[in-house]
Amino acid sequence: MMKLFKNINLKEWLMILICLILVFIQVWLELKMPDYMSQITVLLQGEGSKMKDILTNGGFMLLCAFGSLISAIITSYLLTIISSKFAKRLRRKIFSKTLNISPAEVKKFSISSLITRTTNDVNQVEMFLSMGVMLLFKAPITAIWGIKKILNKSWQWSALTAGAIVIILLTIGIIVSIVMPRFSIVQKLIDKVNRIIRENLTGIRVIRAFNAEKYQENKFNTENKKLTNTQLFNQKCFAVLQPVMQTSMNLLTLGIYFIGAILIKNSLMANKLTLFGDMVVFSSYAMQIIMSFVMLSMIFMILPRANVSAKRINEVLDTESSIIYGNYSGKTAESGVVEFKNVSFKYPDADEYLLKDISFKVEKGQTIAFIGSTGSGKSTLINLVPRFYDATEGEVLVDGVNVKDYNKDALNNKIGYVSQKAVMFDGTVKSNITYGKSKNKITDEKVKEAIKVAQAQDFVLKMDKTYDSHIASRGTNISGGQKQRLSIARAIAKDPEIYIFDDSFSALDYKTDSVLRKELKKYTKNATTLIVAQRIGTILNADKIIVLDNGKVVGSGTHKELLENCDVYKEIAYSQLSRKELENA
Repeated sequence: MMKLFKNINLKEWLMILICLILVFIQVWLELKMPDYMSQITVLLQGEGSKMKDILTNGGFMLLCAFGSLISAIITSYLLTIISSKFAKRLRRKIFSKTLNISPAEVKKFSISSLITRTTNDVNQVEMFLSMGVMLLFKAPITAIWGIKKILNKSWQWSALTAGAIVIILLTIGIIVSIVMPRFSIVQKLIDKVNRIIRENLTGIRVIRAFNAEKYQENKFNTENKKLTNTQLFNQKCFAVLQPVMQTSMNLLTLGIYFIGAILIKNSLMANKLTLFGDMVVFSSYAMQIIMSFVMLSMIFMILPRANVSAKRINEVLDTESSIIYGNYSGKTAESGVVEFKNVSFKYPDADEYLLKDISFKVEKGQTIAFIGSTGSGKSTLINLVPRFYDATEGEVLVDGVNVKDYNKDALNNKIGYVSQKAVMFDGTVKSNITYGKSKNKITDEKVKEAIKVAQAQDFVLKMDKTYDSHIASRGTNISGGQKQRLSIARAIAKDPEIYIFDDSFSALDYKTDSVLRKELKKYTKNATTLIVAQRIGTILNADKIIVLDNGKVVGSGTHKELLENCDVYKEIAYSQLSRKELENA
């Protein structure tokens, strides 16, 4: 927890110090009130007492109560400001961290867990700052100050109060030791519930198509029941605290008055009034002390869960990305040259290599295509260029420089990437095309040109606000083919040196695919293009085609060369097109 609090700035620490001073004032005022109560009691019992003196002491009591109220309000207000700003900063840091770690680290945490850590875990820490810190200050100050005030009153009353405190502390200790390990389980179960909800929302069409609603409900109910039962157990344990506290307070009050009655009965007449006043004051102080331990119990309800959440947040913030960028600015003699030198790759948690000893070179202006069966490593191979993963062995060079030596912006500015799954962000057509940073400013004319080349003009111009039309998150208000064309337009608008198309034409019909590739070829004649495709028709005219099988290169050459000397390519080609179509291609 303390490690996380390093994110609190100097101004906020000063505000916390002010809160601490205000808590001291609040406690002092609250503990001053029994003294005035004692004097009022003596005045009421004594002969010749004046109403003016009673009202004066009563007025001081009211001032103490009002002062304590003002201190509590200011403290709560300041802690609310501190906690909300701290939580805002913490969420931003976690969000920023998730953007900068590699897919391997994201996979390690899981998306649902990262969402929980950014929301629920931060809320737990925020709650501790806004409520727990004040209680953490006030409880020990009240307890220590209150005990100091009653020490010299009566050893019998002191012993009775000490017994009540021991019972309360034992109860708190037992409950916390039982519940503490379960807070970690609760957060993990929230992760699972989030994962199922997210899975249900993203896969709603498949779920409905396969009548799997009942299966998903049962799946959700299983994890939800575990979460509910764990939470119920925790709350039942904490529910024991309230009756124990209440019973201890009532028995303590009864015991103080019982002992007080005996002491008053056995004392001299001159001391009876003093003992009565002491009994009233001691009873008030004892209640204050017990209430401080009630506050302490509330801290133990908030702190353990906040501590678990803080550890989970620190796990994210302390994670170092496996992708470490260099300082190279990207100014090179070559342009658009991509080369793989004996590259092998395996995922961090895998035993076997997915790619083995891959070597090729593509020059500026050339188009290189990758084809192979599902799972042959095509997408993984091209994902090594923008460094979504790093090669396990060998080198990936862009313009003669190892991609590991580039700084992040320099490498990304050279690449226009279109993912296998078209990704759209909530916004407009224009905001999706101009998305992100680019070395050149993307003008409105550039947006229109990119949309035209990507064959998206026909449907964009038919939309209500054309280029300013709304695009929903994940592009749910447009078709798969439209999303792919807008994704391609986004890469085109960037004018990169290297285009990477990861099976980005699969949702297009053959006619649109053909026209788009012809226009793209004209537009990108001075750029290098890397294409992953499943369809032979998409890559027929590539300058070089690399055929992958089980992570190895089993063929390399033009379409005609591969038809003559690569059995794997021939098998794929003949499964899609007739012999006549292939010969005339």
